[in-house]
Amino acid sequence: MADNVEERTRECSRIAEQNDAFRNRQAGGGQGQWVWTQAIDAEGADFLRACMQAVEAYDDFTEENDPFGTHEMGFMEVAGKKVWWKIDLYDRAFEGGSEEPTSLAHTRRVLTILFPSDY
Repeated sequence: MADNVEERTRECSRIAEQNDAFRNRQAGGGQGQWVWTQAIDAEGADFLRACMQAVEAYDDFTEENDPFGTHEMGFMEVAGKKVWWKIDLYDRAFEGGSEEPTSLAHTRRVLTILFPSDY
């Protein structure tokens, strides 16, 4: 059982590293895309830019908001509005979940910026 726990911990840590790199647009984050909801888009280009900058700068991960340690979701305030972001891991064709989430060759990331009411 310990091996499985240790293996899962290593996998979560690797996913967190990749998610952080993707979110910060650095090497090692793999391929994917950033998207946002219509409600975020309706706030205008300046608001969207502020959201993107806040996502890149985000580092408020705690055991409460990141229980698995994968850095896949964040909660913040931008221009006085609560904003969330979420990273999902897909297969290379974006048709379903990745069966090899730590493999950059087999996984594509989608980072979505949204309001809580969009969820």
